[in-house]
Amino acid sequence: MALTTYAELKSSIADFLNRDDLTSVIPDFITLAEADMNRNVRHWRQEARTSQTIDAQYEDLPNDFLEVVRYQVTSNDTNSLELISQGEMLERRERNLNTTGRPQYYAITAGQAEFYPTPDGAYTAELYYMQRITALSDSNTSNWVLQYYPDAYLYGALVHSAPYLSEDARSQTWAALYQNAVNAINMESEKAKFGGSGRRMKIRSY
Repeated sequence: MALTTYAELKSSIADFLNRDDLTSVIPDFITLAEADMNRNVRHWRQEARTSQTIDAQYEDLPNDFLEVVRYQVTSNDTNSLELISQGEMLERRERNLNTTGRPQYYAITAGQAEFYPTPDGAYTAELYYMQRITALSDSNTSNWVLQYYPDAYLYGALVHSAPYLSEDARSQTWAALYQNAVNAINMESEKAKFGGSGRRMKIRSY
């Protein structure tokens, strides 16, 4: 059986489980697999860039935001924004009387990016980030994971079917196959980005 669309994935899951009475819950198994992949899969196909105008203390993050890869202000000379904790953010504001200026730092605060110093004007920034995997549905029938790594979807959904079905005999096999698929996805991304020359260690001089 082909495994290239949402409908085909649901049919394949039903075939593996040898059940024809799970139509209403198989989508839940798929959704749970997607939640797990968003936590554990990191692949270059998830990477995205977006331009922003930073002109306030807080700015919204993209709806599909998962985590920052790189954040930089690009107005005039480019400078990278350094990630700090909310505690550090508060300390800097208190120590410097909540000064304004060109942003140098950011923190993730209540689902937004918070900047310090608070911008004293409008600055152009580029956010390079990891996107959430676009969820499969009847209207969105495929995505890059299903296209290139259907085994991750299949075994991930089967893993999450086990508690519902009280299926113990095969759950360890499915879990091992799913983990192998996730590891392979992450490793392939590493090879694609760094396999040509390998990572270089940067030694700072003092």
